[in-house]
Amino acid sequence: PAMYGDLVKKQMAQGQPDSPQLDARVRDSLINLELLSQAAADKGLEKDPRVAALLNIGRMDQLAKAYLEDYVKTHPVTDAEIQATYDKAKAEAVEPEYLARHILVPSEAEANKLIADLNSKKAKFEDLAKKYSKDPGSAKNGGKLDWADRRAYVKEFSDALAGLKKGEYTQKPVKSQFGWHVIKLDDTRKPQIPPLDTVRGEITQQLQQQRVRDAIAAARASAKIE
Repeated sequence: PAMYGDLVKKQMAQGQPDSPQLDARVRDSLINLELLSQAAADKGLEKDPRVAALLNIGRMDQLAKAYLEDYVKTHPVTDAEIQATYDKAKAEAVEPEYLARHILVPSEAEANKLIADLNSKKAKFEDLAKKYSKDPGSAKNGGKLDWADRRAYVKEFSDALAGLKKGEYTQKPVKSQFGWHVIKLDDTRKPQIPPLDTVRGEITQQLQQQRVRDAIAAARASAKIE
């Protein structure tokens, strides 16, 4: 039937546009399925317990997917829900973002030497980072890290960063699992929240995933599964 062809084509296409080659592959796949499944039936494999169990699991899986798709379709995500989710995320985004630099070295003594050089104005932070830092991702950029809030860093680094003012660097080495850091704060800013239209699709997907969880919870509750 045409419906079978559409289903197989959807599975095989994987984003490819319709083409005669795709249609030929779908046709061959359907022929193979028909011939091999009939051969299995003729051999009585449907009665094999393992095969029967697999067929039943496959049936349940497809029915479950159909139910969840129907639930999401009959409980559409509304514009009001999207707006409310966006507003909540925007209100919660209160943690400032930091533009920081650091120099990572193996020992506390080396870190103290770098701090002394900075204090005596013998060298600039960026030059010391390029020369001595063991962090390959930032050393070549003068120790510069990307804009990020404190959650992006390990606790020791995060706590030290939060105690700095713009333009300051740590006066004591900061130890973490990576080594010893000298940290400088270049700037801070409020979190950059993208416009709603740019994240509408992502929010919609999140809410649809919540619908799926709601459907599963409702089904389990009605069955009184402990």
